[in-house]
Amino acid sequence: MATKRKRKKKTKWVSRFIPQVGNLYLRWVLRIVIAFFVVTIVWVMLLSFINPPITWLMIQRGFERKSDGEAWKITKQWVPYEDLSDNLKRAAIAGEDARFLTHWGFDSEAIADAYQRNKDGGRLRGGSTISQQTAKNVFLWPNRSWIRKGFETYFTLLIELFWSKKRILEVYLNVIETGDGLYGVEAATQHYFGKSAKSLTKRQAALLIAVLPNPRRWSPAKPTAFINRKAGTIVRYMGYSEVP
Repeated sequence: MATKRKRKKKTKWVSRFIPQVGNLYLRWVLRIVIAFFVVTIVWVMLLSFINPPITWLMIQRGFERKSDGEAWKITKQWVPYEDLSDNLKRAAIAGEDARFLTHWGFDSEAIADAYQRNKDGGRLRGGSTISQQTAKNVFLWPNRSWIRKGFETYFTLLIELFWSKKRILEVYLNVIETGDGLYGVEAATQHYFGKSAKSLTKRQAALLIAVLPNPRRWSPAKPTAFINRKAGTIVRYMGYSEVP
């Protein structure tokens, strides 16, 4: 009888303890989720008027240079939206995201087109908008994964909600990788053309945007035949591109 009583007491204790542990776990999970949303939303709202000082990609590239025996190099200079050449703004929209002003962060047509091209065995390409690229560059790490893509989607929605199109384009043009150790269009135009991003010609702006898929491989100052053709296409479409 005594043994049975002990077993009943133990069973009661376990049955009470398990729900308590479960509830404690759920409370902590809920707190973490709420904290994540609060921190990320405040972060995005702050960067709607504070310029991002550095990005994960810049740091990663710096360490890559060090591991290759080269000097640490992060060259960048922020240029306000109003001081950026309209040619550059139009080239970015024409070359990277033709429906930038009309979508809410995602271009379904570009995504479908990229999917079909990749499925048919063509040159691999993505359907990322300027908003998606900005979210990735500012808030996330560069390596590809489904987890990062999920976070990219989340941050894209946030910047579309809390930033203006002007702010998205301004940040994009100031943080993108534009060469080996170069970030933002001002650093690139000073390096390649010896002039400010305020005074780029249509051709120079188009060349700068044309190399963005791989700016450490291609140079706007020494364009390949492929880059020249791409830049020519961008110039033709710039006249149809509206800027925010």
